[in-house]
Amino acid sequence: MSRTSIAARKIRLIMELRRAGIAETGVLSAIERIPREAFVPPLFQDQAYENRALPIGHGQTLSQPQVVAVMTQALQAGRRSKVLEIGTGSGYQAAVLSRLCRRVYTIERYRELLQIAEQRFAELRLHNITARLGDGHKGWPAQAPFERIIVTAAAAEVPGELVDQLAPGGIMVLPLGRPGREQELVRLRRLDTQVVEEPLGGVRFVPLVAGLPTEAEVSAAAQPGPGLESGPGPGPEPGLVATGRGGSSLA
Repeated sequence: MSRTSIAARKIRLIMELRRAGIAETGVLSAIERIPREAFVPPLFQDQAYENRALPIGHGQTLSQPQVVAVMTQALQAGRRSKVLEIGTGSGYQAAVLSRLCRRVYTIERYRELLQIAEQRFAELRLHNITARLGDGHKGWPAQAPFERIIVTAAAAEVPGELVDQLAPGGIMVLPLGRPGREQELVRLRRLDTQVVEEPLGGVRFVPLVAGLPTEAEVSAAAQPGPGLESGPGPGPEPGLVATGRGGSSLA
């Protein structure tokens, strides 16, 4: 894509996000400043600024921009915030957060995805992101507490170890897929004596899996599937926020 084409598509996306209820100018500015095409596989470069999820390999996807914007806005990260991200993936969400907060710590369970993301961070000179291989369920105790935590995969219940690493007054944004219920994006606030949960709308995410992948799992996930040939398939994809569930409630 030419620079002119990228600029036009980016403007169109920003306008679409505004119409969807993303009102925080800092979030919109961060999305505008981060080149999403740098995080998209070559096969899908022409779709970099479409509001849709895209496959990145290992059964994972790059969240659609609207979900990244919704979660980032809900997180309410400030310039002095230290943020923990569970699920590095392509690195795009961490890159957007890096423009809004002091430091981002991000954990990925697939080594190949982690290495590619770290290369992107280096090329874009995003020096306030620290990434490592690990089990997202366990968080990053050595760097805790965190003012903000964002989880980019659906947990069956709120991970207790992550709540323990959330600073008093801190906010966690994550999708929950409780048994017998549809997945829902929630915002948690850790108060002095309790954790308050606020629903933000329906979503569909890949599940949050405990532990590191086995060799067999890595090998199976690395095989090209239908989604890698023709676009995202019908399975779970970050980014399918229920229509009309955005707006000022996420501010």
